[in-house]
Amino acid sequence: MGTVLLCLILVLTLFFKPFLCQQQQQEPNTDGYFVFDFFSKMGVKTSKNHNFSTSVCFWQGVVCDDNQENVYKLTASGLGLFGSIPETTIGKLKKLESLDLSNNNITALPSDFWSFGSLKILNLSYNQIYGVLPNNVGNFAGLEKLDLSFNNFSGNIPEAVGSLVSLQVFNVSDNGFESSIPQGIIKCHSLISMDFSRNWLNGTLPDGFAAAFPMLKVLNLAGNQILGEGSDLAGMASITFLNISNNLFQGSVVDVFQGPLEVIDLSNNQLQGHVSQVNFSSSFNWSRLVYLDLSMNQLSGVFFDNLKHAHNLKHLNLAYNRFSRHEFLQTDILPNIEYMNLSETNLIGHIPINFLRSSSLRSLDLSQNHLSGKIPYLSTQSLQMLDVSNNNLSGEIPISLLKKLPWMERYNFSYNNFTLCASQFSAETLQSAFIGSLNSCPIAANPSLFKRKVPSHKGLKLALVLALSMVCLLAGLLFLAFGCRRKTKMWTVKQSSYKEDQNLSGPFSFQTDSTTWVADVKHATSVPVVIFEKPLLNFTFADLLSATSNFDRGTLLADGRFGPVYRGFLQGGIHVAVKVLVHGSTMTDHEAARELEYLGRIKHPNLVPLTGYCLAGEQRIAIYDYMENGNLQNFLYDLPLGVQTTDDWSTDTWEEDDNNGIQNIGPAGMLLTWRFRHKIAVGTARALAFLHHGCSPPIIHRDVKASSVYLDLNLEPRLSDFGLAKIFGNGLEDEITLGSPGYVPPEFLQTETGSPKKATPKSDVYSFGIVLFELITGKKPVEDDYPDKEKNLVTWVRGLVKKNQASRAIDPKIRDTGLESQMEEALKIGYLCTADIPAKRPSMQQVVGLLKDIEPLINQ
Repeated sequence: MGTVLLCLILVLTLFFKPFLCQQQQQEPNTDGYFVFDFFSKMGVKTSKNHNFSTSVCFWQGVVCDDNQENVYKLTASGLGLFGSIPETTIGKLKKLESLDLSNNNITALPSDFWSFGSLKILNLSYNQIYGVLPNNVGNFAGLEKLDLSFNNFSGNIPEAVGSLVSLQVFNVSDNGFESSIPQGIIKCHSLISMDFSRNWLNGTLPDGFAAAFPMLKVLNLAGNQILGEGSDLAGMASITFLNISNNLFQGSVVDVFQGPLEVIDLSNNQLQGHVSQVNFSSSFNWSRLVYLDLSMNQLSGVFFDNLKHAHNLKHLNLAYNRFSRHEFLQTDILPNIEYMNLSETNLIGHIPINFLRSSSLRSLDLSQNHLSGKIPYLSTQSLQMLDVSNNNLSGEIPISLLKKLPWMERYNFSYNNFTLCASQFSAETLQSAFIGSLNSCPIAANPSLFKRKVPSHKGLKLALVLALSMVCLLAGLLFLAFGCRRKTKMWTVKQSSYKEDQNLSGPFSFQTDSTTWVADVKHATSVPVVIFEKPLLNFTFADLLSATSNFDRGTLLADGRFGPVYRGFLQGGIHVAVKVLVHGSTMTDHEAARELEYLGRIKHPNLVPLTGYCLAGEQRIAIYDYMENGNLQNFLYDLPLGVQTTDDWSTDTWEEDDNNGIQNIGPAGMLLTWRFRHKIAVGTARALAFLHHGCSPPIIHRDVKASSVYLDLNLEPRLSDFGLAKIFGNGLEDEITLGSPGYVPPEFLQTETGSPKKATPKSDVYSFGIVLFELITGKKPVEDDYPDKEKNLVTWVRGLVKKNQASRAIDPKIRDTGLESQMEEALKIGYLCTADIPAKRPSMQQVVGLLKDIEPLINQ
């Protein structure tokens, strides 16, 4: 009997053990309770992976010890955790060794967060954590991996990181850290990977930096303002990845080429010296090199011969340096090359016949050199980008290459001496990619004739056709000659009218009453116009006058805060938008030209390209590519087709063509879909992220709004007016920084002194948030219908998001074209962008990531 009773007790104990464990896990002061409390307070709802009725040790991402008492690994990546981590939750997990909270919306850490005694791995990347990184980080003595990338940390990187002597991976990229890299970092001798990229770091590298890390393989300092020399990086015996692009490094590059490097990016610095000296670096193994970018420096001499040993090289960029004139690089020994940019490297002579037969070649840029002869055979199997513009090349373009062009992403053969049959290309393609080429098509004939038998008198008929063609050609040339002569005479008369008033000071001046512009010119032909990609065309201010009908109101596209914008056609069919910066500038002509040249080099698929400029007395004139489909403001607020306003660059979008059809707008329904508006939001965010994080120093736009976002021929969004504020100097700083009504960040309106604060990337983020609200709601920032208590779009939408009623703000026109949950998620992103405190706003890189996570279906 006793034996039976004992067995029954054992069975019942085993049966109820899970429930007893569960109760124990959720009791106070246990790891299970702390994790349960953390997930509950951070907004994680019960699900299959996080069933609140079971022990947390069985939840996905939670790993406990064998006794299921202590949690030693917690992974909660991408669960939508939002806000500050509460006190006395995960900060109490004393045995925790690995914590991954990446890809969430966490904004702050608790005070007890820094008490982990056993932590080895900490990943907080892709959140919105703001504020200063405390010295308490030094408490993690056993930490091996620390990833704080893509957050909003600011201030200095604390010296206490020197206490992390076991650290192997250290990543603080894409934050707002300032000052210099702390000297204490050199105590972390175990580092294998170190990433400080895209912060606001300056100063020099710590003393003994290179020699302190014998095991370091990855070093990324890109996108800061760090001072240094190539010799500061010498002695890294294990380094395989080195990126110091977009900094202020000077001196020779010779010392960099040492060790087992596979990736070298030194672009956009101030490095100097003869690159041929690299040949004397005996310790460098060229056969390991996969990626090499030395572009936008001040390197001189000729290309180094050792490149012929780089058999595994896939990416080569040597553009925009000061190389001496030299023959073409012998690159037939680069069988794996995928990207090559030798633009403006002073190349002369012919392109070798055996040049680049690599079937993996995707992008080739040989523009702005002195190459002559014909284009040799190129392998077009993978080719997507080809630019040979601004050379002295001649002859016919290979047929295999011409057949490939319709499937390529970009190509340019302009400003050479090519001959081709242009019948297969559109007028727009000829005007953009084949400028200066000779059109040499065969004599036109009825295609049906080629299907018949050739008659016996074909020789006589061919002679007659040729003779008739010659007569027509001569007649056409005579007509053209008389027409040009008449046009020249008319231009002479027009020019004389400009000289009637000789009492004006300077070569010319502008006067305006905000409705009429008058250009009074004395020597219009003596003022040059610079067109960046077409330096061989000698345009002058007289050509701008002709292109814009003397800045007539009929060509006026917009009259914004920087000045009026006019539509124009320059000689050669170049369609441009001419912006006159009417307020003048505190810069000298040389300073303004240098700044405009710099802005002209900034290229991004979502930025309106600056094509050229003209320094007209006190006026600075910026010339942009013409945007065929107007701006976002017109699309959002139901501008009827056929109507134009002076706030729009474009008239093509609203004009009818010869067939009484609307040009360039695509399917009408596409413009009223969630997918299309999401595309505009992502493109605009990418443009701002590039200005903030891809330019050195970062460019703050200062005037982001719906009317600053334009749509090109393919309806791709492009942001305009970037970098113009600097050209005005300090004279209009306050006015420009304030931004446009309805888009002004609250910190600019709540200053004690009454004057606006200095613009920052976070002020651009705020303005972008309003544009995002406009895209989803279809409402204007101000002067629209809102409830009585609400004054503008921001307060209205933010109020709805707080009440979990974001769906009420969705534009009825797009409501049924996609998932409401995605639109609500986008409104939440706008909510984050429009936070009152700048530090709480995400960076634009984070915004891009958040928007890309929302993927509208193709059929929406």
